[in-house]
Amino acid sequence: MRVCDLIERKSPFISLEFFPPKEKEAWPGFFDVVEEVKVLDPLFASVTYGAGGGTQDNTLEIAVRMKRDHGIEPITHLTSVGATAEKLDGFLNSLREGNIKNVLALRGDPPRGVENFDFNSQEFKHATDVIEYIGKHYPELCVGGAAYPEPHFESPSIKSDLEMVHLKVQKGAQFLVTQLFFDNRLYFDYVERLKEMGSDVPVIPGILPIMSLKSAKFILGLCGAAIPGKFLSALEKAHEEGGDDAVYELGIDFATKQSQQLIDGGAPGVHLYTLNRAKAVLEIGQNLKI
Repeated sequence: MRVCDLIERKSPFISLEFFPPKEKEAWPGFFDVVEEVKVLDPLFASVTYGAGGGTQDNTLEIAVRMKRDHGIEPITHLTSVGATAEKLDGFLNSLREGNIKNVLALRGDPPRGVENFDFNSQEFKHATDVIEYIGKHYPELCVGGAAYPEPHFESPSIKSDLEMVHLKVQKGAQFLVTQLFFDNRLYFDYVERLKEMGSDVPVIPGILPIMSLKSAKFILGLCGAAIPGKFLSALEKAHEEGGDDAVYELGIDFATKQSQQLIDGGAPGVHLYTLNRAKAVLEIGQNLKI
């Protein structure tokens, strides 16, 4: 089914994000996790897409199996990096064949190992180009875009970042999923600003459960999000006194309270980054009042 329609029917909700394991030997364990989290009744699960389309085939196959074998509605990520009309058509027609009706259109990161990569040299330069192409040639699909309560690190200003996300909606994005963040005030202010610009589509907040201090700093370094100083100090103190177990406990408690406050404040749902693990999202999801 189209996620756009599912959101209208059920809110608030929990949704999940997975990344395709590169080695197929890891797939049985991956699908064990998918089956385990079904108890949360996720509205959908997104499946990421490697830089330059590096895991395109895995993304497609995992999404098909997720829907066919596990009964979870998938959203496939799709990046503009390295895309051509021919490649997009091939992927999108494969979605049709797999009865998958949802895409999250992203620009994506530069391919690894390519110095001075020029996005302007691409046939599809921005996520907006992919969104527009899908709307024109595959109108049956529900297409979403990414949003950044903390501006994208390449954006020259908050205003320009908002204008780019607003353009995604103008080009046909029917929902938005945010990058991870830890201050809910950023989310609610962001949603309000988008509405004032005329972009009144569901904005689903992305939540990352912090499971260890090392992994948190690595992930945050990649995406540019910031941990509020008080929370970071608490995490560092927990690590000094109780190690990773104490950090995990504090991180899950924070993510649960953050998610509940977002839902209570009117967010359509919460999108939990699973990191392909079940335990943390199960602890969060089963403690939410939805």
